[in-house]
Amino acid sequence: MLPALLLTLAVEVPLYTAALVALRLAGIRRAALLGVLVNLVTHPALWLFLAPHPGPARFWAAEALATAVEALILIKAIQRDRTLLAVVAVGANASSLLIGLLALQ
Repeated sequence: MLPALLLTLAVEVPLYTAALVALRLAGIRRAALLGVLVNLVTHPALWLFLAPHPGPARFWAAEALATAVEALILIKAIQRDRTLLAVVAVGANASSLLIGLLALQ
């Protein structure tokens, strides 16, 4: 679980930081902290959910739920432009998912 978390943080934190700063939704420090926070909340829960019965349906459900929770955390923390924050969460999660799957090859 730790290598996966580190890979997720390495991919998502810079993406969250760049997006939130570029969109003027947060300063660089707050954006980076939010990138770390959302992943520290969702990543362990995702792994605990998958551990007892991993499978494709459970995997995709967990990914969708993690993305939704990350978006909700961003929306609560920033309280601006909910749709844009949801898109940022989808983009960050899709990127780390893709890189994670490629790393397994």
